[in-house]
Amino acid sequence: MIDTSTATALWGAVVVSGLYHGVNPGMGWPLAVSAALMDRQRSSLWRALGALALGHLLAMVAVLLPFGALMFLAEWQDPIRIGAALLVIALGIYLLFNRRHPRFLARVPPSRLALWSFLAAMAHGAGLMLVPIYLGICQTIGTDTGHTAAARLMTGNTGVAALVALAHTLSMVTAGGIFAYVVYRWVGLKALSRSWFNLDLVWALSLVFVGALSLATLH
Repeated sequence: MIDTSTATALWGAVVVSGLYHGVNPGMGWPLAVSAALMDRQRSSLWRALGALALGHLLAMVAVLLPFGALMFLAEWQDPIRIGAALLVIALGIYLLFNRRHPRFLARVPPSRLALWSFLAAMAHGAGLMLVPIYLGICQTIGTDTGHTAAARLMTGNTGVAALVALAHTLSMVTAGGIFAYVVYRWVGLKALSRSWFNLDLVWALSLVFVGALSLATLH
């Protein structure tokens, strides 16, 4: 039997995490503002946001799909979810003590925003944060047992992974786009540099929280 309240809460977490990633400057919306200001064209802002969204989406899919492929092993679903949660917690603890941004991101040219967004999402564990939520969603989907159901389950998990990645990315680019447009239209990067906000600590703590919550909600 499907727990609709749990499923709704998990999908809500997908959207909220996307909004959170979008607000975080580390996911790249200041680069979209910079591109628009340099080109003096509003269209450059939307093109840059599109490239950032594409890279972020690909990073989410690249992380979620391998876990979805494993989830067809129904008897191992809980151990897989526990392992994913512990991995997320470990990354959060690591980022608590290592706040430096990966140097290789600075070497990616501004013209390759999709590549930069993909690498930034992977380096910050943005996709990994979604894994416990995604695995929880997969477990709310009722399926039959048996070998014939395994193929359907794997296909279903792949579809869920795509939907999770899309919902998350849409909410991310919406939040980031709003911030980018406000800064581009009224604030400007100079004013932003004087009132810069850093979410690295919150990011690390949120990874630990998501992993711990996933462990706490195991059946």
